[in-house]
Amino acid sequence: MNTVLILIDIQNEYFQGGKSELNHTIETANRAKVILDFFRKNSLHVFHVKHIVSGNKAKAFLQDSIGAEINYLVTPREDEKVFIKHVPNSFFETGLDKTISDNNINHIVVCGMMTHMCIDTTVRYAKELGLIVTLIEDACTTKDLTRNGNTIPAEIVQATYMASLDGMFAKVMTAEEFLQSSNVIC
Repeated sequence: MNTVLILIDIQNEYFQGGKSELNHTIETANRAKVILDFFRKNSLHVFHVKHIVSGNKAKAFLQDSIGAEINYLVTPREDEKVFIKHVPNSFFETGLDKTISDNNINHIVVCGMMTHMCIDTTVRYAKELGLIVTLIEDACTTKDLTRNGNTIPAEIVQATYMASLDGMFAKVMTAEEFLQSSNVIC
């Protein structure tokens, strides 16, 4: 398999002090960093995706803002591509699909933020493209959601999305499970 790691939206806005704080971001980013370190050590492809919001009403993820910067734990190296997106789907009008095709990549490993939006949308679309997807569940995170006045805790949101993606759209595993089975991709 020709594999790439895709780190989606691990940006400062989601961390403590950001405008859209998520659940356990430091722990999540540290697990993503472990996967990133593995890919770098083995000279495998690494792509970063960065969400930028445009328009007069935008209050977060603004171009050239500290909040929109990729977090220091997973800072891209010069030789790693960064794709800019404006919607949840990391493939939509970013060139990511063309780059994957041009590099004959057929397997993506996904880590990032927010599970219930950008991770879910990107993973489902990747499956439509015919890619094999591995989703690192503890290197992704979300937040509490509210519906009809009821709060759904982030842990429940996360577990529900992982359960819905596992099998049909992706192989869902922990960072540790991935590293233990990673000899398949090297």
